[in-house]
This record gives sequence, C-alpha cells and structure tokens, in this order.
Amino acid sequence: MVKRALLSVSDKTGIVDFARGLEQLNIEIISTGGTAKMLRDAGIETIDVSEVTGFPEMMGGRVKTLHPKIHGGLLCMRGDPEHMGEAEKESIKLIDLVAVNLYPFEITVSKEGVNLDEAIENIDIGGPTLLRSAAKNYKSVTVVSDPEDYGEILKELRSSGTVSDTTREKLAVKVFRYTANYDSNIDTYLSKTLLDEDVLRMNFTEGTKLRYGENWHQDATFYKDETIVGPALSNAKQLHGKELSYNNYVDADNALQTIKEVGNRNPAVAIVKHNNPCGLATGNTLCEALEHAWDGDPVSAFGSIICTNTVFDLESAEFLKGKFVEIILAPGFEHDALEYLEDKSSNLRLLELPQFNEAFDTETTYKYVIGGMLKQTRNIGLYEKWDCVTETAYPEEKRGLSEFCICACKSTKSNSVTLAYEYKDGCYVMIAMGAGQPNRVDSIRKLAATKAKENLEIIYEREKPDMSFEEYWQSILSEAVMASDAFFPFDDSIIYSDESKIRYILSPGGSIRDDEVIATANRLNISMVFTGMRHFLH
Repeated sequence: MVKRALLSVSDKTGIVDFARGLEQLNIEIISTGGTAKMLRDAGIETIDVSEVTGFPEMMGGRVKTLHPKIHGGLLCMRGDPEHMGEAEKESIKLIDLVAVNLYPFEITVSKEGVNLDEAIENIDIGGPTLLRSAAKNYKSVTVVSDPEDYGEILKELRSSGTVSDTTREKLAVKVFRYTANYDSNIDTYLSKTLLDEDVLRMNFTEGTKLRYGENWHQDATFYKDETIVGPALSNAKQLHGKELSYNNYVDADNALQTIKEVGNRNPAVAIVKHNNPCGLATGNTLCEALEHAWDGDPVSAFGSIICTNTVFDLESAEFLKGKFVEIILAPGFEHDALEYLEDKSSNLRLLELPQFNEAFDTETTYKYVIGGMLKQTRNIGLYEKWDCVTETAYPEEKRGLSEFCICACKSTKSNSVTLAYEYKDGCYVMIAMGAGQPNRVDSIRKLAATKAKENLEIIYEREKPDMSFEEYWQSILSEAVMASDAFFPFDDSIIYSDESKIRYILSPGGSIRDDEVIATANRLNISMVFTGMRHFLH
C-alpha cells in the first residue's frame, strides 16, 4: 500500500494534479523547495523534507534529501526483519512512492553562451540519488520520473490501492535509462569543456530480433532511436507480412530517403534493390508513377522494395498482380488496396508511416567500422551552384528534370550516374543507372547506357511507336539528362555519353582536367552544368 510519497520535481508539469490525486487517497506528501511551495499554494498539505530529516536545506539547496531518514525509507526491504527493525530503531518512516525529475542539464548546456559554472549548477545530485534508491527497491517502491506516467499511477491507486508489479518494474527500468542518459550528457559536455575530448554516447532501445542478417547465417537486431519522431523506419507500423530482415531495413531506408529527396510535388515511387534505386518516377497518379518506375528496370524490380510518398491505392495494388515485391512502404493504404494486398501474399510486408511527409529531424548519420564509429552530417541539398560551362546552353526548362536526376544519383552507390527523362509535362522517370563501379566510365558505358537501351526496348515493344527502335531510343536519350555523382577525371566519360546520344550532363566539376572535359563537350555539342556538390554514397 502507498502511504507516503516524496515529490521533488524540476519539471512541474502535472505535479499539482498528481499531488491532489494522492492527497485524495489519504497519502502523506513530503516535498522540497519550489515543489513544496507550488503544492501549498494549490492548497495541498505538504511536509518539508527538513521536518523529516531534522536538518534544513543547506548550501544553496545542494544538500536537502541526502539523509538516512529519506534513503532509509526508500531502500528498506519490507520483507527483511533486520531492515525493518533498524528502520524502527532509528525512527525511519517508509516512503512508498517517489516522483522526481532532474535539473535540465541538457537544455542548459544547449543554450548559446552558457558558461561552465552555470552548467555545473545544473548537475542534479540529490535527484538521481533518490531515483536510483527508489528504483533499486522497485519491489516495494513506485518511482516516477516522467509526468506522462502520473495518470496511470493514479488510475491504479484508485482502482486497487496499490501499483502493480508490472508497472513498478517498467518504471524502475525507465528511471535507470533516464539517469544513464542524464549522466551521459554530463560526461559528453564536461569531456569537451574540461578535457577538449569529443565523446559520442548513443542510446538505442527496443531491440527487435530480425529474420536474419545480410546473409542467412548471420544474426541481426534492429534497435530504435527514441529521439526520432519524424519519418523513420523506427516509426513505421507493419500492417501485414512476415518479420523483416537486415537487408529489408537497409533497402527500405534507401527507398525512404530517395523519395524524400524527390519531394511531394507529384506522386512518386522508388523501387529499390540491393540498396540502389533501380526504378524511380513521378506521375500525375500513383499508378502512373509506379508503372514508369517499374519500367526503369523490370528485371531488378523482382523481389524489390517499393516506397511512395502518397497513400497506396487499389489501382496501384492491382498493377502489382503477378509481380513479386518484398515490401511496400507508404504514408498509408486505402482500405480496399490493403485488403487486396493482404490477399496477394502472406509474405508481402506492408509498412505504414503516417509521418512520411514530415521533414527529417536529424542532421547526422553514423556508420560503424571495426573499432570505431564514423559520424557525419547528412548529405543535404542537390547543388551549390548552377553553372553552365559549355558553349551550348543548358535549357532552363530541363531544371526540374535535372533536379530529379540528381535526386536519383544521390541515392545510388558510387561511382554512379543516372539517366532521367521527362515522359510527359512535369513527370519524370529514371530510365537507367550505373552504380557501384570502381570507375565512372564503366558506370556510363557498360551499365547506364546499355541498360537504358534494354529498358527502352521493353517499352518500345509495349507501346509500338511509329518509328524504328533505333530512332526511338535515340530520340529519348537525346532529350534525357545524365547526372554524375562526382567530377569526370578524364574526358572519356563525355565521349561515351556522346556515343549514346546523351546531350545534357550534370557534374559537380572540380577535376584538374575540367578544361579538357569542357573542351570535349564543346566539340561534341553537349551541354553541361557544374553543380559544385559531390554526392558519393558508400
């Protein structure tokens, strides 16, 4: 039974209502400083900690709860006769509930111009000690560190007069996680301020075992970053299908980031296979975008992951009839589309991410290498400049298509090039890409250009235009845009682009042979823009 409670909070959200609820249950309340004043001002009877300890708060409030009559009341094991006997001998009254949260250290040190002395004064000592004492004795003591939990505690107390074992266990773990993060923030700040040493501490929770790792014989687990509240796989809800694998998460993340780059101006679809977008398109309708994205590489789309920026509809679901995909990730699913897809396959995973169209709320990425962690800012932006460096002007009307092509290139493994085409007004499709090659020439000549012809041949056979295939693919490639993720070290890439009738090229520039590359583009009547922004992806 909860008979006595100690309330001492920095964040006073909801504390008056919580204390009033305790008072109505005839629970005696002990409090300190500003919390006690707030409760008394609200007409709630409160006992000062100093009355319990026999010592006044001292040293500017640094010392108030650090006393045996407080911690003895928390740490005493109720089922241990020796503990109970010592408590009775020393007139230590038991404390059954503690509500404490801590000085806002992290908020304080994040403020511009904060000095060391101010930061030090916001290192809580008594609060963490109270929390840890209560949490250690969770079998007997309820410990509350988050105002969000006040309502549930009162509900249980009103219902049964006690707090359940399950709730006390959950709250205790929450406390130790809270204090660990708190100490981590102090360590990070003081290490930098006093020792000039950068410390990286990371907090991931809710580890979920995956079907397997990159390969069947590898174990894998997915951990959630609770600080991310926007569009992230950790916030996706699985509506259907078997559990995910390691590769599913990697590919789905690539698909999500690719679509986020494209934006929300039109329905957009990314089809990802082996961590590369093999299909990417926008359309006037979702199904139109999906069909054109599929045309980007129908062979690779087998067993792929599909991601879209709009709610998945029945027409798009029906397009997938007879096509095997692993995952569909979308902001939502229309009811009839969901039913259709659920009937399609028990293995198809359907992931709903309502936060999809919100902005990313993280600016950093991490990559673990054996023995260390790499941290970098996210690759944000498409270009730093828009400088046509050739005699042949770059058409302004191709700006939208060009930006789309760069989006595709950003998500493709280096060395990468992408080819994109405007198939109708304002609707774009990636018709081929070359990815993951040690040199850029192979990405263009052996992959992108060759794949473009193969993909266009499939479309040609389906649409049967009134021209030869040679005329058809040349007419499309001559109006397509090619984006390169990095500069051209030699002019051979330009020569091979010309052989495939490519007339519009985007590159960051920055090679020592830029003049040679530009001269070759001029000789071949190719228009080229230097963007100033490299997009390697490893």
